[in-house]
Amino acid sequence: MKCNILFFLLFLSGSSVVFSQEKMVDEVTLKGAKKTNASFLKKLLYTQKGAALDSIKLQKDLVLLRRLPAVSYADYQVIYSQKESCTVFITIEENFTLIPEVNVWTTTNNVFSYKLGLYEYNFLGKNITLGGFYQYNGFDSYGINFKAPQLFSKTWGLAINHQNWKSEEPLYFGNQTANYLYNNISFEVLGIHQFNLKNQINFGVNLFKEKYQYLSGVTDPTIPQNLDLDKALLKAVYSYDDLTYFYQYTEGFKSNLYVQYVLTENDFQNDFFIAWNDFFYYKRIHNKGNWANRVRFGLSSNQETPFAPFALDNNVNLRGVGILVDRGTGSFVWNTEYRHTIYDKKWLAIQTNVFTDLGAWRNPGGALSDFFQNKNLKIYSGVGLRFITKKIYNATFRVDYGLSVLNRKNGSKGGLVFGIGQYF
Repeated sequence: MKCNILFFLLFLSGSSVVFSQEKMVDEVTLKGAKKTNASFLKKLLYTQKGAALDSIKLQKDLVLLRRLPAVSYADYQVIYSQKESCTVFITIEENFTLIPEVNVWTTTNNVFSYKLGLYEYNFLGKNITLGGFYQYNGFDSYGINFKAPQLFSKTWGLAINHQNWKSEEPLYFGNQTANYLYNNISFEVLGIHQFNLKNQINFGVNLFKEKYQYLSGVTDPTIPQNLDLDKALLKAVYSYDDLTYFYQYTEGFKSNLYVQYVLTENDFQNDFFIAWNDFFYYKRIHNKGNWANRVRFGLSSNQETPFAPFALDNNVNLRGVGILVDRGTGSFVWNTEYRHTIYDKKWLAIQTNVFTDLGAWRNPGGALSDFFQNKNLKIYSGVGLRFITKKIYNATFRVDYGLSVLNRKNGSKGGLVFGIGQYF
């Protein structure tokens, strides 16, 4: 009994010593912030002057900083004073954030096409994205984008987008197609709220006008050759982000849920609902490997129309399948790849990758069983290269070659896909 009492007294004594030695943050010093507003970054941090030193908050700060477009790497050091206080030194390596966008391709009608853009991802040094693009693909398109996640406070921001987009798109009538000029003129305003480090929601309205003009191909008496539609889109995007970054490597889980409701008044289309969820999972494999996965599942109102919202496309879901080769009212896609770094220096990294892209679709007006029909299932596998400039935000040039491994008699047997940024 005496031993138990003695042990209890010793425990209380030890606990009081531990708690009495709790260090207070006397100062937070930021190093390496040249183009980024240092006072702005300090306001974002969980570690604040005058608060108790907390190693969990320090780790959160590193995750937060490494997610910013302006920061390629971040670390910290704690210097203890003789008193019960300390100074936290946070060191960042900045990215170059004024990024040009250049894409060149050839359309199905052999039109030389290009897209030129310029975006600043750290405007005024406050994590603001501002930029725009001009595109020519036989028609003129442009877009202007503004996004300030911390415009009003640490957790509240705003995004404003305007776009005038034109493209020649195929519409499918059974086994036959017609080409239409599609024009979308939109104005969008979104509120941005970050609940915490992992959870965020974007919500707002998009007012847009859609125009369809018949160009060539088959005609159908039930499908008008010219459409001019005014629409409104209510949208919300909920993100759960538990990813960690180390230069070109990513690890963890992320989920993005998109919910949209389109309001329209016309005799051809009804109001419709669309929702899809992207799940991401990344795993570091030893020192140089990275296994990456994206699973997308989405459904929309099941209207029997050639204007179905889910597209089967090279640049969106299946590498090698072709450009806008089909549409549906439901989509299931799994992209998986293994990335391996073969060259890694201070400013440049080169990765090889091996991938498989699998997709299945629900036909407009079809049933959920469409997902399991062989004719609606496509699988492409292939290899690729990544050239990564480690000091420039999102400066990854990628090239992939995908080859069909299923249903090779129907559709594209394979092809090259180029782009900026990782595919997912």
